[in-house]
Parts: sequence; C-alpha cells; structure tokens
Amino acid sequence: MTDLPRLLAAHRPGHSLARPFYTDPDLYEADLQAIFYRDWLFAIPAAQLTKTGAYARMQVGAYNVVIVRGADGEIRAFHNSCRHRGSVLCKADGGQVAKLVCPYHQWTYDLDGRLIWARDMGPDFDPAQHNLRPVALRDLAGLIYICLAEDPPDFDAFAAMALPYLQVHDLHRARVAHSSTIVEKGNWKLVWENNRECYHCAGTHPALCRSFPLDPAVAGVSADGSVPPQLQAHFDRCEAAGAPAAFRMGGFAGQYRLARMPLQDKALSYTMDLAPASRRPLGRVALPDAGTLLKFHYPSTWNHFLPDISLTFRVMPISPTETEVTTTWLVDRDAVEGVDYDLNRLTEVWLATNDEDREIVEANQLGINSPAYTPGPYSPVMEDGVVQFVDWYLASMRRRVAPQTVAAE
Repeated sequence: MTDLPRLLAAHRPGHSLARPFYTDPDLYEADLQAIFYRDWLFAIPAAQLTKTGAYARMQVGAYNVVIVRGADGEIRAFHNSCRHRGSVLCKADGGQVAKLVCPYHQWTYDLDGRLIWARDMGPDFDPAQHNLRPVALRDLAGLIYICLAEDPPDFDAFAAMALPYLQVHDLHRARVAHSSTIVEKGNWKLVWENNRECYHCAGTHPALCRSFPLDPAVAGVSADGSVPPQLQAHFDRCEAAGAPAAFRMGGFAGQYRLARMPLQDKALSYTMDLAPASRRPLGRVALPDAGTLLKFHYPSTWNHFLPDISLTFRVMPISPTETEVTTTWLVDRDAVEGVDYDLNRLTEVWLATNDEDREIVEANQLGINSPAYTPGPYSPVMEDGVVQFVDWYLASMRRRVAPQTVAAE
C-alpha cells in the first residue's frame, strides 16, 4: 500500500510530484475518492442536449452517469443503473429516447427518473421506492456540472463569480458544431500541468501560437494579485464595453479562475488566418478583439469563450496513466455550416494543438515511468500556473485523505 501521507509530507515546494503520484494505482484510486467523487465536475455544454429525451452518458471512475433533458426542459443526471438488478439503462454515449427503459427486464423510467412501469412485481411493490438515483447537477449559464457526492460542496460561490463573465456569451443560444474525444496516455495531472503553462508552446504549437500569446502573464495565475499594465488596459477596455474581464480566482486553494485575455496582435479567433471562425457571433461581446475568456475549474475543465465561438474542454481520468480529453466547439444556434463557418477552419487549430499536447503528455509519462525519474523544479517565470495547480492538488489531498499532514506543517 502506498504511503500517501508520507509522500504528501515529503513534497518539495516548487517541484514536480514524486513518481507514484503519476503512476501508482493506489494513488489513482485516492485521486478518484478524494477529488473526482467529491468535487463538482464539468459534464457537457447544455447545448449538447437540445431536445426532450436527448441524453449523454459520462463515466467517472467506477460511476456511470446519464444526463438527460426532461419533457419540462430541465436537464437532470442519474446513476445509469436500473433499480431492479442494476443493468445500465443507456449503453450508447448519447442519443434520444422517449423514456429510460432498462434493456434487461424493461423497467421503464420517465425522463425525470420516476419508475413508471415494472412488470409482475406483485401487489406490495411500490414504484415510488425504486426511482433512479439522482446525481447532483447545476446548469451554470449553459455549462452543466455534476457532483457524485451525497453532500456536494458549495457551488454558489463559483456560480456567483463566473455568471457575469459567462452571461454575455449566451451559451443557451449555442449549438454544438463539433466534438472530439481523445485518450492521452498520461496521468490526468500531467494533462493539467501541460495545460497550465505555455513554456512549451513556441516549440510545439505553431498553429496555436499564431493567435495565443506567449506572455506568461496570460497563461499564468497572477497569484500575488499583480496585473501588468498591458493586461489591465485590456481588462478596462473590455469591461467598459460590457464584457467582464478582470482576473479573479476563488475556491479552495484557487480551484477556479476567470480572466478575459487578449490574443496576439490582429488575431480575432483561433484560426490560421486570425479572422473570426464564425461570421455569426455567439453572444453579445461587442469588441471583436476582446480575446478569450479563460476559465478553469479543477479537476475537470478549462474553457475558451470568444466573441465568435466558445470551446469547452473536459478532463476525465480513466486509469493511472490514461486520460480522456473531450473538446467541444460551440457556435450560435443560427450559424449555418458552409455559410457562416467552415468546419475545418473552425476546428483545425485546436485539433492540431490537442494532438500535439497528447504527444507531449505521453512523452512526459514515459519518462516518469522510469525509476530514474526524480522531481525537477518548475520555472518561476513560465510555470507559476503549474505550481498553482500542484499546490491545489496537494492541498486537496491533504485536507481529505491525510489531514494530519496539514496539522504537521
């Protein structure tokens, strides 16, 4: 059994994690139990479920969840397990159904989770005692979050901070233009560490670097509250135009952050020609050069919201050394493919970037797999965002798994 308290206590600040954090099955299970089974997780954009009975299936460790839009328009989540003998109800990753019907014995549930039909169960059977088990769900301005915990942590503080930033993007008017899921053969923390810095970008992401700036203040976290003058000028200009922009961080140990960051000079979106990816804007951001609202919420999502399109990214661990990353491109619901946007032009930058990041993460994992690996120092200039993520992770694990290590510090 891995000695997690010892590893947590032995971590050297400003350095990468010890090898077991990226490789050990016991530590992977600890991550699931302490973080993914207890925190709010980004699931899908609400725009993925536009019609009554539309559903999406989501795997979180051992848990299988189905998210479905009801006849009343509400989106709900349930454990994807029949209350009879446990069979999954929905086997496909997504689709549309009139009711939720168990394929085993045809127990039938309404879209709100109520059991409405079960054959030959006897006169004493009470259907109301066998409704689907709900999963906590919140719709944040068109972004669906779920929490597997019986007693979910507070969501309201995050929602209050994020809502003003998100409202101007009108995500409830969005339509899914494209979705891509890849599996990166690396621990989920390596996926996040790679995302939280652009130290690697110049040598790795030629398409992205046409539009995304290499300024460490953009990719970083500004943990001390300082804002460079050029960023403050951008924030002020966006906010004067009605688009909240200022850097804000909140939650336990900085679990979430929002900031509307500028793109490279002349870049209006993530496209090779730097022009908007869609002629029809998504939302009400009046400045075409407002850049991108960068939002992260550990452990499951980072996002980019631009005047023309929005992108959501979902991170989900599937083994100690494998992570699923799902990217969704959102456009205005009235945008017409081939008229307002070209699908290849819309997606090519981030499809390439995701694949480049996959190669980076997989090479990183291969190196860490070696017993010769020892934790190295992060750059205080270029990797302060990585330090912040690792500090959040360690603080979360110490609080929930090994509280004695907190008391000892």
